Amino acid sequence: MRTYVIKKMTAGGWDAIPMLEIDHPYFETPDHIKAYAQIAYDDEAILVHLSTKERVIRAVENGPLGSPCEDSCLEFFFCPTEGDKRYFNIEFNSNGCMYLGFGSGIVDLVRLVPDGGAEIFSPDIRKGDGEWEIFYRVSHSFVRRFFPDFKVYAGKRMRANCYKCADFSEPPHYLAWSPIVGEPFKFHRPECYGEMIFGE
Repeated sequence: MRTYVIKKMTAGGWDAIPMLEIDHPYFETPDHIKAYAQIAYDDEAILVHLSTKERVIRAVENGPLGSPCEDSCLEFFFCPTEGDKRYFNIEFNSNGCMYLGFGSGIVDLVRLVPDGGAEIFSPDIRKGDGEWEIFYRVSHSFVRRFFPDFKVYAGKRMRANCYKCADFSEPPHYLAWSPIVGEPFKFHRPECYGEMIFGE
């Protein structure tokens, strides 16, 4: 199982946060497509930074009911409570189109459309030539709406995964941080997530 230490954000900012590579390819994903993640936390939120480099960035989907996974999409899935397979999946394309899901697998997954849309996570998207990145915050108070006892502290563990996909890109491509094993091939497989441990 892959592991990652979620460090507390300090004055060093993102430069002090370790980077993980989303590097397990599926379905003949081209080598030139790269994706990375940094996960941190502070007293108010889990902090997420995802980035990708690819030659052609598809960005078509918009609006609160768009499907960002059809475009160049960066995704963070996490189970907030150890031993509970229910997870959030947060997906963004470079237009800021968001898919927010909650469930324990693809069968019972529910799409959530919060008041204010994606702005609940304060997304900050930055685009370049053949690359884009997103920073956002998942507030502890948001998580506690679903997991009332949720707390963040050094040593806390949670299952999580990071993904890069693009269903309708040319070519379609799929990358995962923690490998997806067995059948069916779905990102929505909590048993395949890695372990993230909150550090100091």
